[in-house]
Amino acid sequence: MQLIDIGANLTHESFRHDFDAVLDRARTHGITRMIVTGASHAGSEHALDLARAHPGFLYATAGVHPHHAIDYNDATDTLLRTLAHAPEVRAVGETGLDYNRNYSPRDVQLQVFERQLQIAVDVGKPLFLHQRDAHHDFVALLKKYRDKVPAAVVHCFTDTREALHDYLALDCHIGITGWICDERRGTHLREFVREIPVNRLMIETDAPYLLPRTVRPQPSHRRNEPMFLKHICEEIARDRGEAVDVTAANSTAAATTFFSL
Repeated sequence: MQLIDIGANLTHESFRHDFDAVLDRARTHGITRMIVTGASHAGSEHALDLARAHPGFLYATAGVHPHHAIDYNDATDTLLRTLAHAPEVRAVGETGLDYNRNYSPRDVQLQVFERQLQIAVDVGKPLFLHQRDAHHDFVALLKKYRDKVPAAVVHCFTDTREALHDYLALDCHIGITGWICDERRGTHLREFVREIPVNRLMIETDAPYLLPRTVRPQPSHRRNEPMFLKHICEEIARDRGEAVDVTAANSTAAATTFFSL
């Protein structure tokens, strides 16, 4: 079984002490490639550095998460444009809207999201998107740009069936994480994950966040890491009513095409 983790926050400080071991465990559990998420000015630079240090295994995105939108300025925009041209950077993002926590004002989030949408248009690369509790504004803005970019993935999808089909209607890919394993808040995903077309479903850990609650035994440190992608794949396969090897092969093929790996 070969898997691609399309969203791993490997720049997170929790990985600094055992980074090489994390990569080794990922390989042992069938992970052949990973996309390192860039979610801030410094984080996007770091993601590219990691990708360059591990060619053919790690790739990167470059963007500013809506939590950090308040820090976005012209210098950030210039940097992201530079990073986005690097061959190791395979998508623009993580970018989007997050009205759940509102760490940045909503009007600022909208402005920064649109600036990054324009970067994707200008460099001709896919979008790596984040949306939480902001579907209406998010989809309205995305519609203005969707036909101008080669592809888009709504990463870490946690929303409703209706939202899912809005994104599918825009020819978006969908990223599913260990959220689906959470009996407190992810059960609804199990009900309609099978409705995602085989060529639009991709899987991810969002490590170190979202440790699957169904992993046994649970690690004492509670840190998620890419090695658990295999577990997430198994859960998704069960909910889709298909063999694990089928889910793995299809999601890997979708990610390979999406990120031009």
